[in-house]
Amino acid sequence: MKKKVTIQDIADELGVSRNTVSKAINNGTGLADATREKILQKAVEMGYKQFSYFRTVSGIAAPLDFPREADGGREISLLSGEFLNHSHFASPMLDNFQQEISELGYTMNTHRIREEHLKNRILPATFRPERAAAILCVEVFDRPYAEMICGLGLPTLFVDAPAVFCQGVLPADHLYMENITEIGKFVGEMLRRGKRRIGFVGNYCHCQSFFERYAALRLAMLLNGTPVDEAQCVKSNEREEIQAQIRDMNELPEVFLCANDFIALHVLQALRDIGKSVPEDVWLCGFDDSPESRIISPPLTTVHIHTQIMAFSAVQLLLSRMKEPNLDYRTVTTQTDLIWRESTGGKPEDNQK
Repeated sequence: MKKKVTIQDIADELGVSRNTVSKAINNGTGLADATREKILQKAVEMGYKQFSYFRTVSGIAAPLDFPREADGGREISLLSGEFLNHSHFASPMLDNFQQEISELGYTMNTHRIREEHLKNRILPATFRPERAAAILCVEVFDRPYAEMICGLGLPTLFVDAPAVFCQGVLPADHLYMENITEIGKFVGEMLRRGKRRIGFVGNYCHCQSFFERYAALRLAMLLNGTPVDEAQCVKSNEREEIQAQIRDMNELPEVFLCANDFIALHVLQALRDIGKSVPEDVWLCGFDDSPESRIISPPLTTVHIHTQIMAFSAVQLLLSRMKEPNLDYRTVTTQTDLIWRESTGGKPEDNQK
């Protein structure tokens, strides 16, 4: 049996400390780029488990040696709790994902999880575990149901996931858009412009990304010495509840930060219903950069998700898991970018004196 490569083996081979190798592999701080690159390259050459599916660290010299389905016919099963129309951020991601896996001989079939499936903890009738090479979960936020999927013993990737802050991380790989940095940047700019009352709209227990967006607001406000007034926050994704709570607020915030663009559209309508305008009375920010965010009046400040790199990352995570089932579980986040539009008074440079 081939000996399992350890961090100490890599350290001995390079003549460095075990701690130095651990820092390089786990993306720790305090290492020169050249040292990190040398260690990662050696880890790849020696077949250390975390990198055994790479041929090269750079990703340029050679493609990843992923398993290919020679005869076709096996599927990567998409399980989703929502109908993913063209406005959902995952739709373009899945188009790119399907194109990538088709070149490896796999198909992608979609299996819709309905209310009766969640209630009775049963799989969709169209889903055949024996035909599935792996499972991709999108909009699967029911925790017990997600645990059931993980128990099938198939390579599984969650694109977003049930909120983990109280229940722990699921035993699967996870892919997220980066939810913290751009919201921190947004809050900082709002405070610089003198907007100190910032409310959040969205059920932050709905999924991990919503929770991270809410937590990013609270953290950014805390670090700037400004409290978040929970009376100006709405913990709901539903249009009617959002409208009712905004209507009943004694004082509106100066800015509403919304968990996604569609919730922002609900807020926009709720404000209009009580005779308030965006951006004249309240500023408004969403998340996802949906097509609707660009065409509504006023155009919506939002956070853009790079769906192409999410698709590529999903392929890497799933197929490397298929090749190396015993890899440690991984969580990957991909870049996002804050997009300034008229709903928050335009770009920052437009407000500089």
